[in-house]
Amino acid sequence: MEKLLNPQKTALVVVDLQNWIGNQYAPYSAEKVISNAAALADAFRELDAMVALIRVSSKDLKDIPRPKLDSPAPPLNLPEGWDQIVPGLRVTETDHIITKKQWGAFYGTELDLQLRRRGIDTIVLCGIATGLGVDTTAREAFMHGYQLILAIDAMTGFSQAEHDHVKNYIFPRIGRTRTTQEILSALAEA
Repeated sequence: MEKLLNPQKTALVVVDLQNWIGNQYAPYSAEKVISNAAALADAFRELDAMVALIRVSSKDLKDIPRPKLDSPAPPLNLPEGWDQIVPGLRVTETDHIITKKQWGAFYGTELDLQLRRRGIDTIVLCGIATGLGVDTTAREAFMHGYQLILAIDAMTGFSQAEHDHVKNYIFPRIGRTRTTQEILSALAEA
């Protein structure tokens, strides 16, 4: 495989792996996504590369967008601690926790600033859900000029069709799609 990345110029960005996630995902389970994302995070940390953990959070949900929709949005039944990063990611003091209020991780956050100050030009992206937070963050990263590596088995959608649509039609136009193992192998060679 080609030289995939330089750890000094690459950041791992993990989207929305929080305590609110459930089991309604396809093609990969939440457990599989968390396991693959944790393996990537551990490898990045070992190389002193940037790990950004993105979470959506709100004190009272009044600062989250409320668009007019043709169909009502699903109800928010948020458990206690819903906005905390899942324990399986083993958050460390070197991780950057970025809090967002909408689907994408760039708008209204300091993510771009933190990446640019560290000389980052490439993002490895993963998380939940492929067609919402991951896709929106990928498009924003593309528009900000970042190179993208999309860890396809460290993300999942609300359905197989959603995941496949983004994987087959959006990602090929904005970045390179790789498996967790391919990315870990590239990190080991870096």
